[in-house]
This record gives sequence, structure tokens and C-alpha cells, in this order.
Amino acid sequence: MLRIGVDVGGTFTDFAAWRDDPASLTTYKVSSTPPNFIDGFKAGFEEIVTRLVPRPGETVVVMHGTTVSTNTVIERNGSVLALLVTRGFRDILDLQRFRLNDPIRIDAGRTEPLVPRHLVFEVDERLEPDGSVHAPIAIEQVRQAVLAAKAEGATSIAIAFLHSYANPDHERAAAAAVAEVAPEFDVSISSEILPRIGEYERSIACVLNAYVRKRLGTYVGQVEAYLAERLAGTRLFITRSNGGALAAQEARSFPIHTLLSGPASGVTAARFFAAAEPERRFLTMDMGGTSTDMSLILDGRPTVTNEAKVGDFPLTMTVTGIEAVGAGGGSIAWLDGTVLRVGPRSAGAWPGPACFGRGGTQPTVTDAYLLCGYIDPDNFLGGRMKLDIVAARHAFEPLAAKLGIPVEDAAEACITVASSNMVAKALPYFARHGVDQEELTLVLFGGAGSLHGPLLAHELGINRLLVPRTPSVFCAFGGLVSELVQDMVATVYGSDFDGPALARRFGELEQGAQTWLAAQAGKSDLVATRTEHWAEMRYLGQFFSLNVLLPAEAVAKGDLTAIHEAYHAEHERLYSHADREAQIEILELRVRIAGALPMPAMDAIALASQEPGQSQTARSLRFDGTLYEGAPVHDRDTLGVGTRVIGPAIIEQSDTTIFVIPGFVAETQASGDLLMTRAN
Repeated sequence: MLRIGVDVGGTFTDFAAWRDDPASLTTYKVSSTPPNFIDGFKAGFEEIVTRLVPRPGETVVVMHGTTVSTNTVIERNGSVLALLVTRGFRDILDLQRFRLNDPIRIDAGRTEPLVPRHLVFEVDERLEPDGSVHAPIAIEQVRQAVLAAKAEGATSIAIAFLHSYANPDHERAAAAAVAEVAPEFDVSISSEILPRIGEYERSIACVLNAYVRKRLGTYVGQVEAYLAERLAGTRLFITRSNGGALAAQEARSFPIHTLLSGPASGVTAARFFAAAEPERRFLTMDMGGTSTDMSLILDGRPTVTNEAKVGDFPLTMTVTGIEAVGAGGGSIAWLDGTVLRVGPRSAGAWPGPACFGRGGTQPTVTDAYLLCGYIDPDNFLGGRMKLDIVAARHAFEPLAAKLGIPVEDAAEACITVASSNMVAKALPYFARHGVDQEELTLVLFGGAGSLHGPLLAHELGINRLLVPRTPSVFCAFGGLVSELVQDMVATVYGSDFDGPALARRFGELEQGAQTWLAAQAGKSDLVATRTEHWAEMRYLGQFFSLNVLLPAEAVAKGDLTAIHEAYHAEHERLYSHADREAQIEILELRVRIAGALPMPAMDAIALASQEPGQSQTARSLRFDGTLYEGAPVHDRDTLGVGTRVIGPAIIEQSDTTIFVIPGFVAETQASGDLLMTRAN
């Protein structure tokens, strides 16, 4: 089998490919080609299949992560969309549960809905919370609404009726009516997208799905057409926000699952490597051109959340817990009055940082790296791209002049502010999960992760860092090792469940999960499957809730005592207390199923190799207000197992640069990874 992982980002498109016989792994990186991302995909794919030529009859699997859905929401260039709602709920997208973008400023602008009010149509129908019919649906009103929406230029429609999570019949009837009147419309119904309580959250999830569906479908269709012509029989999967993957056809129907697929793939890769590490608590740091994503892995399992955000909109699906910071290699440094800021605006892939020589003139974090000596202008991307240090200096000169400091000091200040932005996000994130940062191992990846990560560790007091063998294409590697994952959820809401009833509901969810997995890939493709049972619970009277992993034996037996004890233990871990006399409410049940396709073994990954870079002996570095002259520069490909590098030093490889800061020592592991620890 030949597996190819792909991650299409805003700046670069990354590839990682693995073959099992003989074991071999190769990686590649090309510039992304917005707005026609398919061109960058084709260029990288051609290089990969040149290196690992597919054999006759060999199964080829492509696991593809993409930011198409995310960018569609952020740039607000999705479908012209209409929304059908229960009568009386026309303003649901405007009210947004009265969320404020900036709670401190009463005059802060509100988020404009993705569906304008004149394209929101009310329909006479009503369900009770238990799913019983209070008022039947007026199908003729649906037909008239669709005709009106069509006349206004709508091409897609979302249907979100009250309490449809308990009974989807009205939404399905409305979808059938839409198909009669306007068969060309894309239709999304909320009971299929997010079958859980919360009318606004379910409605916005349905709207997001409908909004991005055509654009993602178009891109996936382009990839499918290219693969069918270039390598017939290739199986295409799309990585998803919960860290797994799903078949391309399902991704086209439910693109909402792909909104955070790229960042989640990096966490999946880190989880794969973490399984071989003695330490059990990890913080991942994925720093690319536009942003930095951080995520916790505790006891070998990535944290999950149902409180994510995409652009200005909440995403209450179960996704990998990721904390995003608007600070990446392309983030622009600017002055807010006399205060230096970095991000969230980015120079992107084009024109990119000033040093890229593509017409960019604004100072960015990458330009600052160059001016501080962290990267070699003649050996960027293994020498495939030359950087212009004069352009970087010119970009920083106006900023430095306004601050009244030398250009190099302004560049170092830019890096410091970017680090401070990350720290400001990280500390509350640790507190929410009850984690002491000194217990964490920081896993660094992304194009700039291994360069900036040690600076973040210095600020946070983290003592142990791990740099994978291929850090800049780590999200693509995450696609390589992704499983087919589905979360089946059901709202139950109550405190008076009996054990057998709970076991039955879990059984129904598990059966649905098994059906989903069988549809994604035949059983013969899977080498292993696993099932997890989760419940969202809270003490009676609490507003917030916790997602708790339940013991499989307790679920099978319907043992409520053991299930409640799991909640008490998690509450105590997070908040240092538990009330075992209090009544517990169960809000939601979730079954996660994961099916694993054949994937690399750790010994195969150790075989990874990069094209040799041009090694230098030394250069000057600026760090923490000090100039270090003659800091050694090493070629990572020349570092054998057990080789120790004492900071300050630079380690270069063809796809990234690693900064060993003063006070740290880096050592090459048998796996090829680089372990960095404090010298003391």
C-alpha cells in the first residue's frame, strides 16, 4: 500500500508519503497556489509519485487536509444561502445568544450573519422537546419560500427547525419539498449536521455546512478528477476536525467536518509519536505562515471540545481541542499608536514576507527571524528559495524609526511580542485543563514551530521539547496516520436515567457508528477498530458541563454508580474537589469509533531522509537582548544518534530551522527525533 498525506495551507502545501514494503517515507513541500489550490496539489503530487512510483495493482490512498472550508467562512465567499426556520425564530442568526465580539466595548461591531434576514423564511410547524408534533409542517409554505429564495439568487438552502434533534421528520419533509421545487439546490438539514439540543448552535452549524458545501465540493471534485486521470483507482479521504478522516464523498455532503481538518491532523501526528514516549503529557505547537495552533495531549489522548470557533462563529461539534493564536511566520508587525503589535493580519503566501522578494513591503515575523540570524538567506527550504535580507531590513526601517531603536532591536521586539501573544493564550488554556506547564513536553512542528517553539518554552518555563524528523510537513504526516473516525451523539438531558436505558442508548449509537465505518471503508481495509464511550455531565444546578470518558464495562452493564464516579473523578482532577452527594445530570451521550488503515511503524519512520542542506559553521544570533557571535550551525542530516548540540546553536534541515536557545541541549534520538532539554 502507498499512503500519501497532504496538507494544503494558506502558504505551503505539504506532502508525506509512505510505502510498507520495503518501508520508506518521503516528504515534500511546495508553495500553495491560492486561489487555485489544485495547482499546488498537482505539483506536489507529481513529485511524490516520481519518488515513490506506484506499482501495478498497488492500493494508493490519499489522506487530504485542506483549509478550503475554513477560508470560505473567514473570507465570507461561500454560497448565496437561504434558511428555513420555525415560525417565530427568524432572528436566530442575528441574536446569536447575544454574544459580543468585545464584551468590554458596548459599541463593538456585531458579527454579520452568513444569511441576510431577507433570505430567512419562517414556516408553520412545531415540535415538542420530546419530538412529538405540536403543529404539523405547512409544506406549501416551504415551496413558496424556496421559490422566493430562488428569485433572490440563492443557490443553497439550510433547514433548521426547533427540536429537530428529537424528531427529524419535519426537516426531512421540507428537504423533499425543496427537491421538488428546486432540484438544483444544495440542501442541508440541522438534524443530520448536529443532532443535539441548542437551537442557535444547531442552526449555525447547518448554515456553515450549507455555506461552504459548494466550494469544498468543487475543490474535492477537482482532486478526484485529477487522481482519476493521473492514477486511476486511488482512494481519497479528507481529514476532519476530530483528528480522523472520512471518505471524500461524505466530505462533499458534510463539509462542516473539515473546518479544522488541517490543525487537527498535526495533533493526530503528535499523538502517534507520543505513543512511543515515556512522558504522557504533551503540548503541540503548530506554527505556520498565518497562525499558531496549540493543543494538549493528556495520557496519550488529544483533548476534545465542543466549543470551537471558525471565524466569528461557534462550532459546537466534537473536535480536537485547539487554541489558535493569530501569530505566524507571515504575521505583520505594526504600531497601535506607540505600542508594537504582531498579527493577526498576515502577508500570506502572496506577496508573503518582504524577504520572499514577491513585492511584500510590510515587516513580518519571518523578516525578523532573518534579521536576528535565525534563518540563512541562502539555505531556506534547503536552498530552493533565496531570501532577501536587504528587503527585510527596509521593511523594518519605518517601524524602527518610529520606535526610536535600531532595526535589529525592532526585529527582536517583533519576535518577543509574537511570543507574548502565544503565552497570553496558553496560560488560561492550561488552567482550564488543570495542567502545570512544567509537566509538559512541547512538540514542535509547522514551518516555524521548531524555530519559535524554544522561545515559547523559555517564556512558559517548559523544560522538555521534541522536534519530529519532519516538522514542517507534520500535518501532512498526520494525514498519513489518521484513522477513520466518527462521533455519534445523542441528546438525553436528565438526572433520572436508569442503567439499562442508558446502555440501550449507547448500544444504538454504537450500531450507528459501526454502520458509518463500514460505509467508509470495507472491513478488509481495516487493521484495527476501537470504540470509546463518552458522556457530557454536570452537577444538578451547574451551568457548565464536562465531557467524561466512561469505562467500557460500566457502559455495557449500565452501571450508573461507576459512570457517576467517572464524573466525580474528572471534576476533582480539574477543580480539586468533587461533591459525591450531589445529583448528576447527563446531557449528551457520545460514541467514538475509529478504524485504522495500514499505517507506518515507528521503525519505518526512523528511515525518513531529507535532501542534504548546505551546512555552515557559525553565524551571529540575537536572543533575549544579547548578541551571540559565532553560534554553531549544524546540518541535521549529519547528526548521528546520541549527538548533543549545546545552545545557542542552529540546526538546519531542508524544510525548517531549529533554534537551540541558550540553556538548552538538543540530542538526536534513535527514532530520528530531536529531544531538547534544559541543561540543568
